[in-house]
Amino acid sequence: MKNNSKKNNSDNKLSRRNFISTAGMAAAAFTIVPRNVLGGAGYTAPSDMLNIAGIGIGGRGKDDLHAICDPDIMPALRPGQPPRTPIKLANIYALCDVDSKFAAPVFASYPKAKVYSDYRIMLEKEKSIDAVVIATPDHNHAIISMAALRAGKHVYCEKPLTHTIYEARALTKAAKASKLATQMGNQGMAVDANRQLKEWLWDGAIGEVREVHAWSNRPIWPQGVERPKDTPPVPDTLNWDLWLGPAPYRPYHPAYVPFAWRGWFDFGSGPMGDEAIHNLAPVFSSLKLHAPTSVSGSSSPVFPETFPLASTLHYEFPARDGMPPVTVHWYDGGLLPERPKELDKEKELPKDNGAIFVGSKGKILSAGEGTRSITLLPESRNNDYKRPAPTLPRSIGHQKEWIEACKGNGTTESNFGFAGPLTEACQLGNICIRSKGKVLEWDSENLKITNNDEANKLIHFNYREGWTL
Repeated sequence: MKNNSKKNNSDNKLSRRNFISTAGMAAAAFTIVPRNVLGGAGYTAPSDMLNIAGIGIGGRGKDDLHAICDPDIMPALRPGQPPRTPIKLANIYALCDVDSKFAAPVFASYPKAKVYSDYRIMLEKEKSIDAVVIATPDHNHAIISMAALRAGKHVYCEKPLTHTIYEARALTKAAKASKLATQMGNQGMAVDANRQLKEWLWDGAIGEVREVHAWSNRPIWPQGVERPKDTPPVPDTLNWDLWLGPAPYRPYHPAYVPFAWRGWFDFGSGPMGDEAIHNLAPVFSSLKLHAPTSVSGSSSPVFPETFPLASTLHYEFPARDGMPPVTVHWYDGGLLPERPKELDKEKELPKDNGAIFVGSKGKILSAGEGTRSITLLPESRNNDYKRPAPTLPRSIGHQKEWIEACKGNGTTESNFGFAGPLTEACQLGNICIRSKGKVLEWDSENLKITNNDEANKLIHFNYREGWTL
């Protein structure tokens, strides 16, 4: 497949007339036949070991794979740690990464795995793969996930699910049609406190919730910077063209890879895709949120190609499922909401990640990425509140949940049906940031910002020639 053009594909331009229908076609234009339907030599029975392929394994993908091999030890293999015998939930059958140097320690960890640099070739050749773990930069999530679903593979994709709102909608529809097991990698969804939060809120612990404040200390990578002017040579160990994938062509620079891509519009999703996707997940889940009706915000100066150093966002969600309308506020870059007067005087809000649920009868403070602990405010209520008996099943582990779902045992908490709308909301926030905080009115059904034509252009982008969803 040709994919080395330095220009964008002008034939890929989307009109408003065909925008929604194209998203639906991405889901319906192929027939997925899972291997459990096909049976035969390649079929893995629920009691057997799944064959897993890792795509993008040098960074977060490394931990995902190690969690599958040994879910009780996280983070797993690190330089200097003693060797150990993994507890295998699945067989790491194949590994794919465009950066052989960055991925070298992971290749060494699984010496029996088949090695590839191009996921398309791997999916075409390796028919014994049952499922894939995707942990590439954000801009490649959607095209790889869609290719895997088309190939009949179960998919675990790191957060955010996609780089654009359009991709999120198309991938959500495709996953639903496929009936394959999916999971987005926001691991906090498996923490007991996350389930407990829902039980408390649904029990009426703080009454009706009409306001939520959530935050993160991200970014911890460069943002608010200009594009570098020098053009150093591409390392021999990196396939730069494959790394770029569908993104507009630009010369290689170490300012993008590895890790620092998070702050660049063309590749990453800033704090919204890195941490809001974690910290807003329990908000969405516990308050049964769907699509916001509007978002507004403010930020430090917005640069032409990178996210700002700090920002705030304000989402409006309508009444739903017996719950009242709610305003959700987001803060990043070291910004925090006003300190609750109910918090004990000697305590401070967690600086890294947290959320405050403001109810008609009190507040709940959530601490940690994706809700690691919860406490009632005022804190004296923690002694008096009669906690409801657990009614929600506790997770067996985020990756293990997915592995079992691949075998037909149970479901996943952050399947693409949940992760898609959450990702849409986070990427809508990024569009607001890039629109300098202007109020954006959102028509979710038609994937349209109704009051800002320029902002509408950011709902998706034209892939480079040779790349399609």
